[in-house]
Amino acid sequence: MVACLSFDYGSKHNAREIPFAKLHAERAGVTHQVISLDFMNRLFKSDLLQAGGEIPDGHYAEESMKQTVVPFRNGIMLAIAAGYAESIDAEGLVIAAHSGDHAIYPDCREPFMQAMATAMSEGTYARIQLLRPFIATDKAGIAKRGFELGVDFSETWSCYKGGEIHCGVCGTCVERREAFLLAGLQDPTHYEQTPDLPILR
Repeated sequence: MVACLSFDYGSKHNAREIPFAKLHAERAGVTHQVISLDFMNRLFKSDLLQAGGEIPDGHYAEESMKQTVVPFRNGIMLAIAAGYAESIDAEGLVIAAHSGDHAIYPDCREPFMQAMATAMSEGTYARIQLLRPFIATDKAGIAKRGFELGVDFSETWSCYKGGEIHCGVCGTCVERREAFLLAGLQDPTHYEQTPDLPILR
C-alpha cells in the first residue's frame, strides 16, 4: 500500500501547500490523507504558525530564521506517520528533509533522523523504515532531480508567508530562487519581489 500524508498544523502556508500535495497524489493515483494537528497552532511558539508573528525575510542561514522553527514538528509528524504506515501494511515512510534544512531545524538533521529511524523500527511490529533520500542533497540537486522526473514546479509551493503568490524574500523563497539558478533551470514561479540573491551579491 502506498499513501501520502499532509499535516495541517496551522502554518501560514498550509492552505497553499496542501492542495498541491493533493493534486500530485491524485495524478499518481495515490491515496492522500490530511491530518489535523491544530493543537500545534494553539500551544506551540513559532512565527511559522498562524498564531505567531511575522515571517522574517532573509536566508535559512540567518539567525532570524530560527523564529520559523516549530518545536519537534518532525518528531510528532513522523510518529503519526509510522503508526499510519504500519496500519496500512506499508514497509516504510519517506521524509524529504534536505541539507539546507540543517542550519536551523534540529529535527531535520541526520542524528535526529537516525534516532527516529531506530525508534520507528523498534516500536513497530513491521519494523517500519525511515527513508530520507535528500538528507545530503541541497535544493539545487532536488530541483535537478525533479526536472529529470518531469515535475511542473509551477504546481508546487514553498513560500512560508502563504500569500496569493510567492513573496520572493522569505527564507524558503530565497532558497527556491537560488535552487533554480544554481541548477541552471528556468524558474516558473511568480514572485512579488525578486531582489538580488545572496549568492549574486
